[in-house]
Amino acid sequence: MQAGFAFSKLVDRLTSLAGLATDDLDLLTDMPSSIVHIGPRQAVLRHGDEATRCCLLLQGYLSWQSPESPDGQITAICVPGDIADLHTLYRPRIDGNLMALGPAIVALVPHRFFHELAARSPAMSRALLLMLLADHAIQRNWTINLGSRDALTRVAHLLCEITVRLQVVGLARDFRLSSPFTQSDLAAACSISPVHANRTIQELRRSNLLQWRGKTIEITDWRGLVRLADFNPAYLSIRSQEDARPLPRPVTAAVAVA
Repeated sequence: MQAGFAFSKLVDRLTSLAGLATDDLDLLTDMPSSIVHIGPRQAVLRHGDEATRCCLLLQGYLSWQSPESPDGQITAICVPGDIADLHTLYRPRIDGNLMALGPAIVALVPHRFFHELAARSPAMSRALLLMLLADHAIQRNWTINLGSRDALTRVAHLLCEITVRLQVVGLARDFRLSSPFTQSDLAAACSISPVHANRTIQELRRSNLLQWRGKTIEITDWRGLVRLADFNPAYLSIRSQEDARPLPRPVTAAVAVA
């Protein structure tokens, strides 16, 4: 894998889920794509579209939003390295609106490439399946977040999740992150009012758990935020850093010719 490879975040995401050899990862260098710059609040996909390409997020944040919700209820947030619509490999019709939360850069990759990739590499096929299963696990946890946690815990849990997912792809290692949303977006993701979202952020600030300045969030007490949220990242299925390193190329033994 070449240094500075444009899809390094995807590599980080896949190796966080499954054991992949360098030869498996090298298959990604042949990935055909169209690089698209998305403006804030711009739609990438709309409800009812038929997808023929997958949307790989390179920079920024995307969100899935309910088309029936008048306040744009956010049902999922995508971070760099995510394939936002991986499920369209199997069900191309779009259910929901995929929107940029701010400026974003995406790579649009033909479905054909991922189908061929899975056929060429069983390990890569498994990694893509694990990514899809992790997306479903995150969705189930969001349901729990909205159904059984109060507003303060919802917000704390969401911030913990986003931070860990960013760290997997080499971002937010110092617990500073570009804010994935405005406070209105936070309200839409946690099913609370914008006023309640503002009060919740103020409470987290007063508790010295975080600072939110403009477009930057700094978590000043990670352990405290984790305790408040009762956050357990097991549902994200992230392997240890040691396990997540690419596997070495297999050594082919020389065969002596008589």
